[in-house]
Amino acid sequence: MVSTKKVSFGEKVGYSLGDGSANLVFQMTMMFQIFFYTDVFGIKASAAGAILLFARFFDACVDPAVGILSDRTNSRWGKYRPWLLWTAIPFAAFFILAFTTPDLTERGKIIYAGITYTLMMAMYSFNNTPYSSLGGVMTSDIRERTSISSVRFVTATVATFIVQGLTLPLVTKFGGSTTSQSGWLTTIAIFAGVGLVLMIITFFTARERIQPPQKKKTPVRQDIRDILKSRPWLAMFILTLFLFTTLAMWGSGMSYYFNYVADKDALFTFLGHFGLVGEAGEAMGWWRTFLNAFGLIVYDNSDVFSVGFSLFNMTGNILQLLGVILLSGFLSGIYGKRNVFIVCLALTTLFTACFYFVSPGNIEMIFTLNILKALAYAPTVPLLWAMMGDVADHSEWVNFRRATGFIFAGIVFALKAGLGLGGLLCGGIIDSFGYVANTVQSASSITGIKLTASLIPAITFAIGVVALFFYPITKQVNEKIQAELELRRN
Repeated sequence: MVSTKKVSFGEKVGYSLGDGSANLVFQMTMMFQIFFYTDVFGIKASAAGAILLFARFFDACVDPAVGILSDRTNSRWGKYRPWLLWTAIPFAAFFILAFTTPDLTERGKIIYAGITYTLMMAMYSFNNTPYSSLGGVMTSDIRERTSISSVRFVTATVATFIVQGLTLPLVTKFGGSTTSQSGWLTTIAIFAGVGLVLMIITFFTARERIQPPQKKKTPVRQDIRDILKSRPWLAMFILTLFLFTTLAMWGSGMSYYFNYVADKDALFTFLGHFGLVGEAGEAMGWWRTFLNAFGLIVYDNSDVFSVGFSLFNMTGNILQLLGVILLSGFLSGIYGKRNVFIVCLALTTLFTACFYFVSPGNIEMIFTLNILKALAYAPTVPLLWAMMGDVADHSEWVNFRRATGFIFAGIVFALKAGLGLGGLLCGGIIDSFGYVANTVQSASSITGIKLTASLIPAITFAIGVVALFFYPITKQVNEKIQAELELRRN
């Protein structure tokens, strides 16, 4: 097959649905896993963070194994596509189990949470590593690869919008409150069913085109040596680790921020400006009736957390989606992926730090900072995985061997390690400052929550910026690599 073949828009959309499926799980773990464990399941924040970190030790074995297995899979569907089909049902099942709340002792809850979360994230590896690798072998055209990533992350952003915007309102709708166990189970079951369908569609629509060099043995030891001496891969590993550490910590921290720090009277007034406040028994027009069906109308101050936090997330997601569509491909085509990532991530770092200095009653400024942060971060969203495809090409260019799955497996491990580290930091920090679930927080606890939503994630974002300066694949180098590889393949 011709590796530079243009990929149809339909195939790009079909491929993107797989990330929509995975993102339903990913966003749930990033935004709500710690909150679910502390305020719904009923375990301490530090224990919840430890569970997330423990799973990473298991991933240290699982993720490389998945990369090795997928690189060595040979089927009529290719190397990576069949894994999407094989893992679709188990992935959905473990997603539901991880958010199920059996009646157990505190120790039993910790054990249950540890087992189900670890298995869910292991299945994430068996599904998402081949899925991400598939994006690296659909074409070798660098513009097409960026286009595939952009379409992929449009769908991912839609899934993010749904999870971050509708989870808490749906939980309240089905269960009566944001801490309802039955509400969480029903909501997760719906997301899992949708994710299953999307993943199967991806299996039937995407195609593999780049084949590894012929008659080349691929010993595992050589795969390990290749990536450990690859400067582009090491830079991307560090970037991914600290990027997702930040996203997990900030997402979890903001859920606590809106529940315990933001002034509820000011938030109630702010929501009224958007028609999201109602009175019991009032007649509503079709639009407010539609919003009310998803739990997006509040009736008193006790409801403002779920709707306020959802509006906060949805505002950021809409602007991020526009940024991905309008800015990412345009800017990276002119300045190169690396340079765009550095500038945009540095701006994101600045806006994240500013959250610490905003008054809890200044809801307008909280939303303004979120808008600025979303616009700054948006162009980077598709670039991470497009750059990983470039790293796989760089490895083939240098070593005359291709190990796409193994290279992506290391980055998926960094992603999940970041989730675990971010959860551990968030849980450990708020616990150390005296957090107690479902109560009015002390001044010390509020300080801890603010730190996890501002200054500390700004520091971890900044480490990612530094890592990008060590990433050597500039726009000019990338074009040279593609030209030489195409000559070899032909």
